Amino acid sequence: MSICPKNKSSSSRRDKRRANWKMKESNLVKCSKCGELMMPHRVCKACGAYNKREIIKVG
Repeated sequence: MSICPKNKSSSSRRDKRRANWKMKESNLVKCSKCGELMMPHRVCKACGAYNKREIIKVG
């Protein structure tokens, strides 16, 4: 069984709830090895390093 609302929610009340559903731009940091912009806590796509250590070979 699904939930049955007692009263109708007005469109303004509904839209107030949905007002905070917005995209935010991704946070980028500089790679500590090559200086390229990358997402934090991930392996750099340019040099393959994480935390100043080479994890994967890029080349």
